[in-house]
Amino acid sequence: MDTFDAIYQRRSIKHYDPTHEMTEAEVRKLMDAALQSPTSFNMQNWRFVVVRDKEVRKQLRAAAYGQAQVEEASMVIVLCAHLSAHALEPQRYWRESPPEVGKKLADMLFNLYEGNEQLQRDEAMRSVGIAGQTIMLAAKAMGYDSCPMVGYDPAKVAEVIRLPEEHVLGYLITIGKAVQPAWPKPGQLSSEEVVIHDQFK
Repeated sequence: MDTFDAIYQRRSIKHYDPTHEMTEAEVRKLMDAALQSPTSFNMQNWRFVVVRDKEVRKQLRAAAYGQAQVEEASMVIVLCAHLSAHALEPQRYWRESPPEVGKKLADMLFNLYEGNEQLQRDEAMRSVGIAGQTIMLAAKAMGYDSCPMVGYDPAKVAEVIRLPEEHVLGYLITIGKAVQPAWPKPGQLSSEEVVIHDQFK
């Protein structure tokens, strides 16, 4: 599918075929695409919890206020991020670069983020935001539908997936085969309102 077609055709789908299962090859292809998402200093701070187990999805549904798509979709991806990724042997993020380049960038990365909790969290949200869009567009190109979800109890979702310390939740994405189309787009703001050229007036 053309990239622009995927962008314009992607919609947030709430109703999925509960009998459909994605193949291992499809799941791998989708997640390999997710790993191409850019991150600051290439620190790859996102973490993707791919939930296909029916019992775990049942628990996630309860944590998501009973929203059916969590259980009915072929899978749910919980997007998280490691807040201390900047300090996890950072030179490995440039292991294929010249050693002096890797050391310089590792030092810059560490010095920028270490001790700055707000920046760590901001970067986590940027990273999972970019990765989530990559996942949804890739899913659409593969013939699947998706829905990003922020309606859930963070503490309960963290408990269900056993979220480790120094990690933060981003949002959930359901992936599967739609059985009902999305509602018509409810209202798009004009480009004049949201696209600013050069400077705000």
